[in-house]
Amino acid sequence: MNKALRKAVIAGNWKMNMTPSQATALINEMKPLVADAKCDVVLCVPFVDIAAAVEAAKGSNIKIGAENVHFKASGAFTGEISAEMLKEAGVEYVVVGHSERRQYFGETDQTVNLRSLAALNAGLKPIICVGETLEQRELGYTETLLKFQTKMALTNVTADQLKDVIIAYEPVWAIGTGVTATADQADEGNGYVRQAIAEAYGEEAAQAVTVQYGGSMNAKNAAELVSKVNVDGGLIGGASLKAQDFSVIVKAASAE
Repeated sequence: MNKALRKAVIAGNWKMNMTPSQATALINEMKPLVADAKCDVVLCVPFVDIAAAVEAAKGSNIKIGAENVHFKASGAFTGEISAEMLKEAGVEYVVVGHSERRQYFGETDQTVNLRSLAALNAGLKPIICVGETLEQRELGYTETLLKFQTKMALTNVTADQLKDVIIAYEPVWAIGTGVTATADQADEGNGYVRQAIAEAYGEEAAQAVTVQYGGSMNAKNAAELVSKVNVDGGLIGGASLKAQDFSVIVKAASAE
């Protein structure tokens, strides 16, 4: 991390876990453990947990995010949630384009871009996910793919809006598999993302963007991962459901 240039952000992605009452209990357990964090702490929760999470996080340094957002303001889109709805519910961040959304729910680079723009236009901060499969990595397409996905996601995003964007590099082969990219692989992938931003917006702008690592960061490997210059925190899956583990990751990102 380079905290002189950009924020370190640890964001939990709960996925389809936790009822509202469980969310309240977990956040209350987390609050004292992360109260002294020297990084931004975010919990991205299921839609039904948002109200409970916002209430539980009041008065703390924990910010609440959502896990998806639709690109239209309203309309006949059963089951979807608009950026305006999230904003009014007290959400500040939203995950966009997670690999599970791409794999299971037909998310494309084009819809990731549209959802990101909808979030930004509503005043939300998107955490935009990019990453390659194992097959793509083995074929040598990692750099090409990460740069393409990053530039596609940021199409029509202004330089001013870029200040509210977080990119999360999540190698698909290292999510929920127990396999973690090495710290050097994470740094390299995040570096490709930053290069893509530099090519589109200039080096100074790229150096100011928070680029997280999102491939199975946990309490054991967090310190090594965030020690890398291009790893500005993490998008945390399973470990964000355990207060103690999550607090260890936050402490690793808070180290000077």
